[in-house]
Amino acid sequence: MDAVDFSEIQVPTPTPEDVRQQYEALNQQLAIATDANTAMAVVADWDQLRRRLDTWQNLTHLQFSRDTRDADAKAALEYCDELRPKLTELEVAMKRRLLDGPWLGEIRQRFGDQVIALWQSHVLTYEPAIEQAMVREAKIGNDYTELLASASFEFRGETTNIEGIRKYLVDADRQTRHDAAEMLWSWFASQREPLDTLYDEQVKLRDSMARTLGFENFIGLGYKRMNRVDYDLHDVERYRAAVRDQVVPLATELRNRQAQQLGVDQLMFWDEGIHDPTGNPKPQGDHDWMIDRAKEMFDAMGGGLGEFFHMMDRCHLMDLKNRPTKAGGGFCTDFPAFGVPYIYANFNGTKGDVEVFTHEIGHAFQSYCSRHQPLCDYLFPTYESCEIHSMSLEFLTWPEMERFFGDGAERFRRIHLIQSLLFLPYGVAVDHFQHLVYAQPNATPAERRAMWQEMERTYLPHRSYGDLPHVGDGGMWQLQRHIYLNPFYYIDYTLAQTCALQFWVRSRQDFGQAMQDYVALCRRGGEAPFQELARSAGLVSPFDEGCLTDVVAQARAVLEI
Repeated sequence: MDAVDFSEIQVPTPTPEDVRQQYEALNQQLAIATDANTAMAVVADWDQLRRRLDTWQNLTHLQFSRDTRDADAKAALEYCDELRPKLTELEVAMKRRLLDGPWLGEIRQRFGDQVIALWQSHVLTYEPAIEQAMVREAKIGNDYTELLASASFEFRGETTNIEGIRKYLVDADRQTRHDAAEMLWSWFASQREPLDTLYDEQVKLRDSMARTLGFENFIGLGYKRMNRVDYDLHDVERYRAAVRDQVVPLATELRNRQAQQLGVDQLMFWDEGIHDPTGNPKPQGDHDWMIDRAKEMFDAMGGGLGEFFHMMDRCHLMDLKNRPTKAGGGFCTDFPAFGVPYIYANFNGTKGDVEVFTHEIGHAFQSYCSRHQPLCDYLFPTYESCEIHSMSLEFLTWPEMERFFGDGAERFRRIHLIQSLLFLPYGVAVDHFQHLVYAQPNATPAERRAMWQEMERTYLPHRSYGDLPHVGDGGMWQLQRHIYLNPFYYIDYTLAQTCALQFWVRSRQDFGQAMQDYVALCRRGGEAPFQELARSAGLVSPFDEGCLTDVVAQARAVLEI
């Protein structure tokens, strides 16, 4: 499995004039095309250009994330963000030309309906009039990322950051958990004004862009940006209601049982991350040890995962260690001009390292499986479909968890299932909150905090913050990066989790068939919309009546509730 090493992935920094000239040449070739093969050759050349530009943008964003204090990386990112609207303008113009031109039927015949739907959605999200607003939106997001990366804590004799302090939030000692949470949220309280200011400007900026483009508010534009082509706002509302009615009661039962198991009278916010009085299971080795165990795991699982992971390690396509000034979180990106993905995380010695690692490998494996798709539009599917690959792999790796946790593997599996169920109400709370925010873009920061408190009463009624600063006043959402950086990208996780839980059920019945269906789904990339992809893998769409009913019933049986 030959692939390029990360050190060799370099793309010249494009200039607006260079890109414009390349687009002009493509347009000229398309104008004189007299047959379908010639026209499709132009489309192929355009696709290669987009792959190069996407590679450059992804690499630029990655390098900033790896060190937010690197002045050169920050300058490169700012240039990238300034150029992005110009690239979008050229790309949208080409899509409009192809959608309105004589070769649309040929494109549909060769590539299917999905690319037409994606382009039709994309062309509604941009006009030159919003160029500067897009640049500003990106700058605010970078400022938020940099602000969170700057957080530094002196705790229990260690200097650490937000990612590093998370391990203390799941410490076996309750006082340690409380004190770590108090320190974390005291920092957020100290940064309330800049966090509120950044988000307030973002919300109003996005609302202004939406109105300029002819939308009533940002909700419509946000859905188009997310390329939601086979479901709408009303489907999402029904799904949120199903979670509220069917999963929230289960979550409350799970939290009550958790309090009993921990031996506490009342489960507090700082207790939520721990499910065993002796502490959650932890990986039994460091980063390098985990990479070795992962090689064994993926070799054993088959389906091409072993060869793929060895390539990722050999080609240095992973950055998993937590470092000062490194941006938080975890993600998968890709370099389509070279046909390889890259995964990023911040290991902190908790079971979450295994979860985020298998999650991001799921994204990366899908990307690699579909690298030969004929259009870059199909390299990844839309986001809710992407998350099926990642969340399902978390469950499909269950039989191998002894490699990481030893005799704590069964405890890990049980906790992972419980937390996967508990995530659903939180995920829909985040989504519902954003709908409230963008429906009322002129709300004050205090009113937005009240909106979040309303969401907690609806979806997280068991939650108690005690004496913690900031969160008790409705500020917990400000740690959720997606709210600032990727508006409306959160319901996707819950939709995918509903699908992943189905993969979990099926893997218990026939692991080989579940793996075969999983790999086949990965190979399809983004060639179809969400619900079609899900059904092609034998999954029930989360929007279908009764989908959650079966998942909840299976979980209750396994957890003996």
